[in-house]
Amino acid sequence: MLNHCLTRLAVGSTTTHLFHSRNMHLLLNKTLVNGDWISASSKKELAVLNPVNGSVVGNVPDMDASDTQKAIDSASKAFYSKEWYGLTAKDRSSLLKKWFNLLEVNKQEIANIMTAESGKPITESLGEIAYGNSFVEWFAEEARRIYGEIVPSPHPQKQIYITREPIGVAALITPWNFPHAMITRKAAAALAAGCTVVIKPAEDTPLTCLALAKLAEEAGFPKGVVNVITCSRSNAPSVGDLLCKSPLVAGISFTGSTEVGRLLYEKCASGIKRVGLELGGNAPFIVFESADLTKALNGALASKFRNCGQTCISSNRFLVHESLVDEFVARLTAAVNGLVIGDGKESNVQIGPLVNDAQLKKVSAIVADGVSKGAKVIVGGKALPDKGQLYYAPTIMTNIQPNMRLYTEEIFGPVVSIITFKTEDEALRIANDTRRGLAGYFFSENISQVFRVARRLEVGMIGINDGAISAAEAAFGGVKESGIGREGSKHGIDDYVEMKYLCLGNLE
Repeated sequence: MLNHCLTRLAVGSTTTHLFHSRNMHLLLNKTLVNGDWISASSKKELAVLNPVNGSVVGNVPDMDASDTQKAIDSASKAFYSKEWYGLTAKDRSSLLKKWFNLLEVNKQEIANIMTAESGKPITESLGEIAYGNSFVEWFAEEARRIYGEIVPSPHPQKQIYITREPIGVAALITPWNFPHAMITRKAAAALAAGCTVVIKPAEDTPLTCLALAKLAEEAGFPKGVVNVITCSRSNAPSVGDLLCKSPLVAGISFTGSTEVGRLLYEKCASGIKRVGLELGGNAPFIVFESADLTKALNGALASKFRNCGQTCISSNRFLVHESLVDEFVARLTAAVNGLVIGDGKESNVQIGPLVNDAQLKKVSAIVADGVSKGAKVIVGGKALPDKGQLYYAPTIMTNIQPNMRLYTEEIFGPVVSIITFKTEDEALRIANDTRRGLAGYFFSENISQVFRVARRLEVGMIGINDGAISAAEAAFGGVKESGIGREGSKHGIDDYVEMKYLCLGNLE
């Protein structure tokens, strides 16, 4: 358990979380480039803080563009090396299986690290690891199914073939809210295709990434195939700029905000790079008149409060039919009041802190904006300084109007905003009235309505009578300004391969 692995040691005025050295070989303070564990060339370090109390979990290298260039060079050299390029699909599959097995064996230690640096409850960390590991297992199998095609030729003396080959070096830029799964979902697909990778984890949660890289090394991936760049927010722009503009990087995969994704997309345009973007959402959660309220309430809790509401597919706008709204709010309020808030290392905790001060300020400002314009707070609506500096109470708000930020913006926090509707057309108009289109949820026991709404809802993923939709087998991604491409599923390989047409002519 996490509380057996962490101790608190007072050093002057600073409280530091230390991991006992026994069984903690994955807590690392260097990063992996070209098969070596190194510091930043500047020797600068970045302190990784526990959101629960601000204590230091560990320190990682604060790398800059020059360090990033070394990682890119390493990945490029490894891509063309006999040790990697010469491997068969079966060989790559075997390496991914070894990585998966090591991830499974070490899941408790990785969960301890993740909870310490992200603040999410230990049960959620373990759940994320099971989810993240499933991508490594899935793409280990898909590595052997990257099929080509034989196309019937219009000419009797020609034969047409289409093959699929790795694009080269893939730069993977990942977020803090899922520091394990967002890496494995990208890296496993890229490695299965035969690419090499440079991973830039989020500034708040780099330790989980380093643990994954250590286990990839132990699995036997050749040096330079997996590289990691850790850096502070001040160095992130120059690092990202180089990853986007370097001619040695063939593709970028990014998960994060639409605003940052737009900037990266622009930077990649000069090199016509392959781009995969999984960006922000504004997910509607619709409860139709025929809905089973118990299913809807369970779905609301699952889709809203996981990771304290800090998920890209978290329900953002709750559209509830006017005939059900009073009962729905009453029952949801009772459930929210029963959520256990605290330090994620405790096994019974369901709600941890927000990840950093910027998130706390954003959530507080969005709620304050709603209140100032007439929204009603049913429960919560405030920070919880008695719990810690970054805790925010699970919140339910009603009387939401179109001029409120609650109506139009992705909250990324534990806030439920209730909007009532009368008709199916009205619900769909509100749901689709956004430039985001990542995920959506709706609850209905009317089978005709299920098919109508599923067809008309403008999102890339839909949970129908279900609030938990993620799986390695499913195609994850959005429409509109929520991204380009899909991750997971058999389509997750597509961002990392090129089609090559072979024309064999002059056949007798």
